[in-house]
Amino acid sequence: MHKILVVSDTHRKDENFYRVLEKESPVSLVIHCGDTEGSETQMQQLAGAPMRIVKGNNDFFSSLPDEQVFEVWPHTFFLTHGHRYLVNMGSDEIRREAFCRGADVVIYGHTHKPVAAEIDGMYVFNPGSLSYPRQEGRKPSYLILTIDDEGELYYEIKYLDLF
Repeated sequence: MHKILVVSDTHRKDENFYRVLEKESPVSLVIHCGDTEGSETQMQQLAGAPMRIVKGNNDFFSSLPDEQVFEVWPHTFFLTHGHRYLVNMGSDEIRREAFCRGADVVIYGHTHKPVAAEIDGMYVFNPGSLSYPRQEGRKPSYLILTIDDEGELYYEIKYLDLF
């Protein structure tokens, strides 16, 4: 069983990230979809699990990769911030790219709005933002993915109460 925490767009305002880590631990993997703005080293040190992080459009001078493709059995993940794939206009382009890379799970950020869907056999996820949410209600959001021992993937968008 794998429990995966997915976050994005923390923009160096990291208190909510640490609150979520404490609330959801233990996790087997933490995925950050970019725009850490330099907090990635401290996040990795405190995560208590391996981390996959990509560079966002506000991660200037960062040496983080723009994209990653990796496996969490039996799924292949395509991770990117999303701004290069016009995600503000929808998920068509990013899903095409994920398909070309052999991925059945695409995870991105950038929009600050959570998405969790299965479209044409592909899982499409955006955890929203823990620091600057833009969806209705503007609650900080993140995503929990669970892959059971048979390889089934379950997902839940969660919201952080601020009070």
